[in-house]
Amino acid sequence: MNCSQASGFILLGLSSDPEKWQFVFSIFLAVYLLGLLGNLLLLLAIGTDVHLHTPMYFFLSQLSFVDLCFITTTGPKMLESLWTGDGSISFSGCLTQLYFFAVFADMDNLLLAVMAIDRYAAICHPLRYPLLMTPCRCGVLVSGSWGIVHCVSLTHTMLLSQLYFHYKQEIPHFFCEFGPLLLLSCSDTHLNKILMVVLVGVLGIGAFLCIVSSYGCIFYAVARFPSAHGKQKALATCSSHLSVVLLFYSTVFATYLKPPSSSHSSGEVVAAVMYTLVTPTLNPFIYSLRNKDVKSSLRRILNMMKSHV
Repeated sequence: MNCSQASGFILLGLSSDPEKWQFVFSIFLAVYLLGLLGNLLLLLAIGTDVHLHTPMYFFLSQLSFVDLCFITTTGPKMLESLWTGDGSISFSGCLTQLYFFAVFADMDNLLLAVMAIDRYAAICHPLRYPLLMTPCRCGVLVSGSWGIVHCVSLTHTMLLSQLYFHYKQEIPHFFCEFGPLLLLSCSDTHLNKILMVVLVGVLGIGAFLCIVSSYGCIFYAVARFPSAHGKQKALATCSSHLSVVLLFYSTVFATYLKPPSSSHSSGEVVAAVMYTLVTPTLNPFIYSLRNKDVKSSLRRILNMMKSHV
């Protein structure tokens, strides 16, 4: 077959059995709506409560915004394919989804690293914390992260747009992803693969090592606290973030730390669903259920909503 500029692809989706599509659609529609509601409520709680206008909650609001966008990048197309049974997607639509997927996935990664740095500063340098995490520095950390992921994702997407594919190639996934696309291309993908390695090394492993080193310093500092109450209080401020980190990286590793393959197993697809949809949906609930300040703010908002009904 001759190679040409792709006009579109076919996403094979989550299941090849049409009888299961309605059931799967119902489940993931509920998960998607729950993710929208949870992240929107958390954003509303942080934005309207002056007691939550601190660096920790500023970073948490950014994480909720990114998670809200992340599930919207893949969720609607997946639901549309399940509802209509048509997994076709245009080449431009695929590239657009790829770009936003890369941006929000990398922002999740970098924000978790930034939040680990914030917890390190708060616990290991409590007296200097207000000077270390000023509003200006918090803004620089977040805006710098947005700038980095935009440049990297745009470069990678532009390189993919120059590749050639066979007509109407099938992607064994429920969304457009870099790995399967590179396997389907009949062009030279050497440059794209190098960029993927750099992306994983600098943004992925670099952020993960930052989190590990931050928590190493935190645990060492907490171990030297004289009182058990002080240790418990310090670790309580990290428990939600640490839970989100473990959930995020366990699903990412299950999705991407595997030998390259031309097909996706059911286990890999389940890991991808956890990574792209379930984890961003659970994040706001992990923070709200373990945080008294967030819970009280959410109760206040819900009471206000009830009073206006």
